[in-house]
Amino acid sequence: MNAPRSEFLKVLTERGFIHQTSDFEGVDTAALENRLTTYVGYDCTGPSLHVGHLLSIMMLHWLQKTGAGKPITLMGGGTTRVGDPSGKDESRKLLTVEQIQANKESIKTVFSRFISFGEGKTDGNTDAMMVDNAEWLTKLNYIEFLRDVGRHFSVNRMLSFDSVKLRLEREHELSFLEFNYMILQAYDFVELNKRYGCVLQMGGSDQWGNIVNGIDLGRRLGTPQLYAVTCPLLTTASGAKMGKTASGAVWLNADMLSPYDYWQFWRNTEDADVPRFLKLFTILPMDEIARLSALQGAEINEAKKVLATESTALLHGREAAELAAETAQKTFEQGTLAESLPTIEVASGILKEGLGVLTAFGPDYAKLVPSSSEARRQVKSGGLKVNDQTVSDERATLNLSDLTSEGVIKLSFGKKKHVLLRAI
Repeated sequence: MNAPRSEFLKVLTERGFIHQTSDFEGVDTAALENRLTTYVGYDCTGPSLHVGHLLSIMMLHWLQKTGAGKPITLMGGGTTRVGDPSGKDESRKLLTVEQIQANKESIKTVFSRFISFGEGKTDGNTDAMMVDNAEWLTKLNYIEFLRDVGRHFSVNRMLSFDSVKLRLEREHELSFLEFNYMILQAYDFVELNKRYGCVLQMGGSDQWGNIVNGIDLGRRLGTPQLYAVTCPLLTTASGAKMGKTASGAVWLNADMLSPYDYWQFWRNTEDADVPRFLKLFTILPMDEIARLSALQGAEINEAKKVLATESTALLHGREAAELAAETAQKTFEQGTLAESLPTIEVASGILKEGLGVLTAFGPDYAKLVPSSSEARRQVKSGGLKVNDQTVSDERATLNLSDLTSEGVIKLSFGKKKHVLLRAI
């Protein structure tokens, strides 16, 4: 692979975004000529994207920032009705049209934090677009689609792709509905090329087979040359899946994960991951990243704070990021109870009757642990605290007498995750 000539591929290469490309020189040339209209697809399976989606979103950010082309965020209003089998051992739960629409509306707002949809921040040629594949997939005639598109797909080849092969090897069911997903995704690429001149699809490395299918279908249907670029599926230095914590997924929507908790997620980065995450998840200049990456010993904590603040500022804004940093400093370094800790309101009547401590820490209230069984496990290991006192009895209840002088009950999971229960 030759050294990139375009600013876009220079940035992606030096920051570690590239896992595979179908034609590096072709992508490089198109970027140099500012004609790299590019899409990434996001299915609407939940009300929020999670931190695992950030790599591809950041790639779209740098596409626009370097002027290489127009970003397209493709919402899977159509493909979500089918379900992507990639990386799954079982079928996704089928959602109603209403649920898919609600999820789509909920996750749309995140993208405008990273790319501009025409608010006068670009030259106009690189304004991002948001498109929903339901526009064409829901209008397909099945017989015509089989004849015009389906005939170009070999079942033998489809069975060789990891998304299918791994499911079959593990003897887990793969529905005919899911088997069609790769055909629909391939068709999306061709349709986006026809409608908007899209020539590049980006995504995680687990999407490589699906993306290459689209390139091959485009060639068979006579479209201009299409390209693929994938980013790595990240794991932490200790081998854990990126974006998974003991309390669940790291969501991007503030109503599902507070800016403070998001800041804390990045602050808790393992030492060995700091240089890589600064490159991928901030827009700091490379020389500043090199300076921060060279810090050793206790000083690495300063680099982690910068990582946390800069990544949080990208998603939630500079004010929220700095407030989260200030809250953390007051809570951990000064030992005070910061008012801006995540706060959950609970009816006084519930506390009067007694709220089970396992329930309080679980998904219905503080969301510090994903389930009561996990809360029970943490109690046994001494991982949960109420008002800074370790919980030793899993049958304990929280009552009005547990309220502090500020009218709150402080719940803590480990040293760095805290939620306040406020009586109303």
